[in-house]
Amino acid sequence: MRFQFPAVLYCLFCFFLFNSCTPQAAEKGNTTKSSVAKKSFSIQEATIADIHEAFQAGTCSCEQLVTAYLTRIQTFDQPTRLNAIVVTNHKALARARELDQEYAQTKQLRKLHCIPVIVKDNYNTEGLQTTAGSLALKGFAPSEDAYQVKALKEAGAIVLAKSNMAEWAFSPMVTISSIAGETLNPYNLNHVPAGSSGGTAAAVAASMGTVGLGTDTGNSIRGPSSHNALVGFRSTLGLTSRHGIAPLYLRNDVGGPMARTVADATKILEVIAGYDPSDPLTKYSEGKVQENYRQFLNKEGLKGARIGVLRTLSEKNPDPQVKALFEQAIADLRRLGAVVVDSVEVDNFDDLSKDQWCSVFQQDINQYLFSLGEGAPVSSLEEVIVSSKYSPYIKENLQYEFEQAEHPDDAAHACGDAYTDPKRIAFRDAVVAAMDKHQVDALVYPTWNNPPARVGDFKGYKGDNSQIIAPHTGQPAFTVPMGYTYENLPAGLQFLGRMFDEPSLIKLTYSYEQGTKHRKPPVLFSGDAPKTAKSK
Repeated sequence: MRFQFPAVLYCLFCFFLFNSCTPQAAEKGNTTKSSVAKKSFSIQEATIADIHEAFQAGTCSCEQLVTAYLTRIQTFDQPTRLNAIVVTNHKALARARELDQEYAQTKQLRKLHCIPVIVKDNYNTEGLQTTAGSLALKGFAPSEDAYQVKALKEAGAIVLAKSNMAEWAFSPMVTISSIAGETLNPYNLNHVPAGSSGGTAAAVAASMGTVGLGTDTGNSIRGPSSHNALVGFRSTLGLTSRHGIAPLYLRNDVGGPMARTVADATKILEVIAGYDPSDPLTKYSEGKVQENYRQFLNKEGLKGARIGVLRTLSEKNPDPQVKALFEQAIADLRRLGAVVVDSVEVDNFDDLSKDQWCSVFQQDINQYLFSLGEGAPVSSLEEVIVSSKYSPYIKENLQYEFEQAEHPDDAAHACGDAYTDPKRIAFRDAVVAAMDKHQVDALVYPTWNNPPARVGDFKGYKGDNSQIIAPHTGQPAFTVPMGYTYENLPAGLQFLGRMFDEPSLIKLTYSYEQGTKHRKPPVLFSGDAPKTAKSK
């Protein structure tokens, strides 16, 4: 027994190291294993509120928390071949110690005190490699943070790691980059996590960070969130700054939260929303930003609300299991007190929604690369192409975008923003008119009409509803977990609201989330070590 006892202690230590913050000090005279277990704090599925309560109770410190997350990344990310993380922040632990010292002195927690954030690799992070998924930018570390990253840091958050993404954000289906390879879906490693924010989604879903940041040009917050049983907020275009984010199409791009709960996503939105002179589009948010979005987290928010069903999207060749989940979601909305209008039709929808995209990548990315200064390895799209440092699957995308300079779109299409482009305004006006006609607070439809495609099946990209409305009209659209289909694959329910009506969407999505509790962690990533396929 004397040789087994140390081994038992070691195993217990490993369990708590991989999954928990251990107590800073056990009660005097009471150091049994049961008391340690009672006082420990698990990071799996932990919310911002859980973490702050643990700090206040003394069952976890910031340094212990960050150590536990870093250990979890090391234990799960590469051993399972999930491949969600590009690089971890070598300064994270030092920052954690500083925040511990601050809390010890002030006894006050900042709004996001020591919340570890997974940041998509197209956000500038001071002193930490930022590549937008491209080998052409390998080793480049910006000298300043993106606006949203800076705002989160000021609120006390810690950049824990940079996540993999579809290279230059080109793919809504897959998350493949030349800098890090392919990210898989933690719910089923044979399937994709969607793109382009699949690294953030997979990492947050597997509890490798508390919350994450993604970007959404057409789908890339909501699609990966749907595929990974997460909450994803695409906020009103202009509510949050894109300064310091490598763009795809800046006229459509939104950066925002990806989280395991509506409450956590709301807390992130509250910090990043607001005017930024470096992003002129945010001038439209002035006077429309709520200082406190958390006040709208109302479990009874669906009672008396009017919800419109947009069957124009939900009936576009849906998979039978996704359709069944959507019909159950409609029933749940009614059960939770909503008046459901089934269905709402937008006049002239097909004509208004077509030909809304503009290929402005070259102009936008050249401006971004130029802003990085002389330290950046490349300064233009042309230099990226010449370098040959890119994944084969995006070769055609790069070449197409480069050729747009010589063959621009028809001059009649101004390719303007959502507030000045006549085509975009007409589309939004029609959507809002339909909502007003039926007096609905939001429209709902499946985020995707089909489950996540299998890895390697590029023809499996189908059913993406996120591309069709919000990116062009500028309206906010939130996705929340709706349930699971074949082989434990998640599906999402999307709520579309009016411009700057995030309060209503927060209220509705929170009420639906709390009334259904669909979110569950991926089985392979629960516990102190990866589960084998047999143990599933």
